[in-house]
Amino acid sequence: MKDGGVPTSSLAGQMTAKVGGGPETIKNLDLDPNEKTSDSSEIDVGGEDEDDVNLDSERSDSEPETGNGDHGCNENKSSESDIKTKPFACDLCRQRFSHKNSLNCHMRVHTGEKPFACKLCEYRCTQKAYLNKHIKVHTGEKPFACDLCGQRFSHKNSLNCHIRVHTGEKPFACELCEYRCTQKANLNTHMKVHTGDKPFACELCGQRFSHKHSLNTHMKVHTGEKAFACELCGQRFSHKNGLNDHMRVHTGEKPFACELCEYRCNQKANLKKHMKVHTGEKPFACELCGNFFSHKHCLNAHIKVHTGEKPFACELCGQRFSHKHSLNTHMKVHTGEKPFACELCGQSFSHKHVLNDHMRVHTGEKPFACELCGYRCTQKANLNNHMRVHTGEKPFACELCGYRCTQKAHLNTHMRVHTGEKPFACELCEYRCTQKANLKRHTSIHTRLEGFI
Repeated sequence: MKDGGVPTSSLAGQMTAKVGGGPETIKNLDLDPNEKTSDSSEIDVGGEDEDDVNLDSERSDSEPETGNGDHGCNENKSSESDIKTKPFACDLCRQRFSHKNSLNCHMRVHTGEKPFACKLCEYRCTQKAYLNKHIKVHTGEKPFACDLCGQRFSHKNSLNCHIRVHTGEKPFACELCEYRCTQKANLNTHMKVHTGDKPFACELCGQRFSHKHSLNTHMKVHTGEKAFACELCGQRFSHKNGLNDHMRVHTGEKPFACELCEYRCNQKANLKKHMKVHTGEKPFACELCGNFFSHKHCLNAHIKVHTGEKPFACELCGQRFSHKHSLNTHMKVHTGEKPFACELCGQSFSHKHVLNDHMRVHTGEKPFACELCGYRCTQKANLNNHMRVHTGEKPFACELCGYRCTQKAHLNTHMRVHTGEKPFACELCEYRCTQKANLKRHTSIHTRLEGFI
């Protein structure tokens, strides 16, 4: 007897079907999922919570790759015309399902029930199919290989998602902006950018996050946990993807290329930052002087010019710096380390970017141009300093006398007027001065005198 077009439990339990040439009893669709013993009878929930090892859109490996989705718990809300084919409705969100056990699986999304537990770790999930997939994390089983790059995957649908990296297909589109992605789970993650939803809060510092995995990542800041170590240099990382990015430092791999110039880098985030060089986008503004910056960290660094904050101190000479990388650069003054050498003139440098700047002395390249007067230079910093000639901006001020100037180096030189410091000494007499240029002029006096002797 049928109930709303669906076979009753008693009738369904008696039906048989030919599978693989032999009879197989069809499972009772009204059975509690916890009582099932066959993996093939488990229903995979596409709408599983993010806590369940990122299996949002994955099917069980025993399911076909294509189909109408009637055998999964991730069934989309139906129109009224589909009510007959999906007679089971959730009382909480009205999502409809073809089978009663699909509805039972779905209800765990609302109740939070996760009856299936891993014996090797603390992972719990709503379905046995998810548990079977999770176990491969421990066994390392990856039977599905990409024919294009050889990368292997635990699940067929993970391979299918990966293939889109090669094809460039991005079937999931945001309706609010132009964002497109390869997976539905990524689109769901992106939507929180628009909604501002951050339901996960850190109990130690109060910082909030859109996703549970982001909170878990953040917690390692407090615990200091760094479980992933580089086998080549010993550097440790909190996350596997951090180690993967780091390995490119050793291999030299730079898979991300700019389409507008020859710039290449080892991380996609760095490519996104670089693109602002071409677009001229500078969304971050300083509230104190109106200067604009491409990146938030550049603005934060700039703010220290105004506050005078210098939290990083050299243990050898006491000199203080606003940024850690400035201190690291300074330390090479004491160690004398200069590992980067020019192949044309043999001059050595402490840092690779300084060598790159130096090479322009040989090539004559001056890629940075002033749009107002045609001035060209080899470094972006020099162009920034030059622009103040046009704007009249003098952001560096002496706290003792009010003197203002366009460059920090000029302020440092000026401060010697107040401190009395004269670091430049003549080797031929007792003359000392505050600037190297003055010393050069003084030395020429000795040179001229030698001509008369």
